Amino acid sequence: MLEAGIGFAAVLVLVLLRIPIAFAMGLVGMIGYMMETSYRGAISMVARLIIDASQDYGLSVVPLFILMGLFVNKGGISRELYQVSYAFLGHLRGGLAMATIVACGGFAAVCGSSLATAATMSKVAMPQMRKYGYADSLSTASIAAGGTLGILIPPSVILVIYGLLTETSIGKLFIAGIIPGMLGILFYLCAVAFTVTRNPDAGPAGQRTVWRDRLRALNGVWAVLLLFFLVIGGLYGALDFWPIYLAFSPTEAAGMGAAGAFLIALSRRNLSFRDTLEVLRETAFTTASLFSVLIGAWIFSNFVNIAGLPEALLGAVTAYSVSPWVVMVLILLIYIGLGCIFESLSMLLLTVPIFFPLVRDLGFDPVWFGVVVVVVTEISLITPPVGMNVFVLKGVVGDVPTSTIFRGVTPFWVADIFRLALLVGIPALALYLPSQMG
Repeated sequence: MLEAGIGFAAVLVLVLLRIPIAFAMGLVGMIGYMMETSYRGAISMVARLIIDASQDYGLSVVPLFILMGLFVNKGGISRELYQVSYAFLGHLRGGLAMATIVACGGFAAVCGSSLATAATMSKVAMPQMRKYGYADSLSTASIAAGGTLGILIPPSVILVIYGLLTETSIGKLFIAGIIPGMLGILFYLCAVAFTVTRNPDAGPAGQRTVWRDRLRALNGVWAVLLLFFLVIGGLYGALDFWPIYLAFSPTEAAGMGAAGAFLIALSRRNLSFRDTLEVLRETAFTTASLFSVLIGAWIFSNFVNIAGLPEALLGAVTAYSVSPWVVMVLILLIYIGLGCIFESLSMLLLTVPIFFPLVRDLGFDPVWFGVVVVVVTEISLITPPVGMNVFVLKGVVGDVPTSTIFRGVTPFWVADIFRLALLVGIPALALYLPSQMG
């Protein structure tokens, strides 16, 4: 256990020294494994992991969902989603901020990336909110918070990584994220309402849209909505309309999503040959980066396991007769603390190999724990001092001070804390839909 603790501390130090997380975890894991076994054993373990990762059919889900998100982004769907949300909510006080939250949720459903959602929606929503005199604190906070939905509402790259690290069903993780994702949108809308109630000038009401124009706005997004329901419905096994029955594995769903997103972008005439090459290049680069961190995490996980840290933690919990729920609360407090220092992916990769075996042995559902971990990770994206969505937004909207964004985002991460407490207290919110899968 001591060796694993030293290894964990070494990874933290290397990450703080700006060493890429993949190399930090891989280097410490390999050295630690070598000290526990032998030099030849460590080399063999690393080589086996790299070969297995390159030949694993299940890992093909990663580039396909990335490709799907990039094609949707190129198709210009973000503006249409915002226009639909504005048509239904823009006349309310704080309605533009609410429309931004809903549009972020819709874009997240076909993008899967929190940072991409925040960066894209900032270019669409920020000019409109400034046009109607919205406070910069509410405008930027609604975009930064809405962007966090990209890592929970399926398809989610973070859920894919969690599923690969823990060998948990990716399909069930996707379905489990639907209700918590909808709750996230609802709680964020409440945060906007709370903000404009305290300060009505922060979000003045816009113009009311007549129903004819609302229905016309829906015409711009029907193809993407159909694509989302096709992918998620196939995963859920809900596309059962005689004589047609469609049920997809996660990899098949990702392939259908990528192909559908390509056809949507093509039909909108927003996709040139150069754009297609750029999408493929960015997909390859992002996939290589994710595979690197996955392999590094697996190397570190093997070291942690052979050093006996999960067994030692379980033994300590058993010896002191600590309630499993007390242990879970302590784990979540650690996550919230780490979220103030590390960005989301680093935190997930560092902690899941350590905490997951303990959580599983204590009898908690792996799917539920995955959703809870992602919600905690969402909180880390908007909390100081390392709120990645805040800094992405700052890069796009350079004239707004970072302190203004962090101040405006406070009601949103407080809403996330309430949502986290609700998911911990009522696990069925995450587990009911997976239990009904066909």
